[in-house]
Amino acid sequence: MASINTNVAAMTALRSLTATNSALTQTQERISTGLRVATAADNAAYWSIATTMKSDNSALSTVQDALGLGAAFVDVAYTALDEAKNIVTKIKDKLVAAAQPGLDRAKIQTEVTELQAQLGGMSGAATLQGQNWLSVDSSAAGYNATKQIVSSISRAGGAISVQTISINTSSMVLFDSNAAVAGVGILDGYRNGTTGAIYAVQPAVPAATDFRLANINISALTDSTADLATLDGYIKGADRAITEMAAGATALGAAKARIEIQTSFVSSLMDAIEGGISQLVDADMNEESTRLQALQVKQQLGIQALSIANGSSQSILRLFQ
Repeated sequence: MASINTNVAAMTALRSLTATNSALTQTQERISTGLRVATAADNAAYWSIATTMKSDNSALSTVQDALGLGAAFVDVAYTALDEAKNIVTKIKDKLVAAAQPGLDRAKIQTEVTELQAQLGGMSGAATLQGQNWLSVDSSAAGYNATKQIVSSISRAGGAISVQTISINTSSMVLFDSNAAVAGVGILDGYRNGTTGAIYAVQPAVPAATDFRLANINISALTDSTADLATLDGYIKGADRAITEMAAGATALGAAKARIEIQTSFVSSLMDAIEGGISQLVDADMNEESTRLQALQVKQQLGIQALSIANGSSQSILRLFQ
């Protein structure tokens, strides 16, 4: 039935054209943004998952920065500790030379004193961002010998947690200004005058033969049996200190290797998460460009169909001519 009140064909063509225009607009948005899911309205579930993943990826980027800073802390401590080991080796060499009877030990002490001063200055300078792992005050409020470096984040049951790498620095402390125990570092801790071993628990009243490497003085030592025994204890103490510092440097080296491995892992993890996000929300540009061309053709055909449908009403006028 032909009607001048209702043009069903035109209405159908208009609905089809409107749907085509809507799809064309959506496709154009996907092409311009590169996203298949740009808002929660596009796909609420995918958008929510992708948003959480993006948040975690951003946090992992911060973790990378923390790992880089942690590596810097380790490098500073390792560099200073390794140099301290070399200086103590020089002190040990001077002490061995002083064991030769007849040498002017006062002159040798002049060199030893300079090396001791270098140890103190270098340990104090091994600071980064206000942290010093080699020269500490264990009596300070909040002091903790175990340092934490943020290494990653994990999510379980929707709850996020921060993971860390722990580095125990107690074995590598060179100077400790804790007045209550008169120093417990490798260089300022009291050592047994016979064996050169550092006391695990510092004596409240050191024995007359106990000594600290940071302030040994051989200028007054003679060739007497007692003085030579004292010098022998100093040599043993320096040798033990070298071994102790080597152990501390080994711990730092192991920590640095772990940080490097973790840094590589975090980088790979970020790439994997980025790939997952892309799979959820990114548009397939090949598919969208093909779809765009098809919709443009469909739009042109829709416009033509609507024009034809609207034109059909004009044929009714011919009946009245």
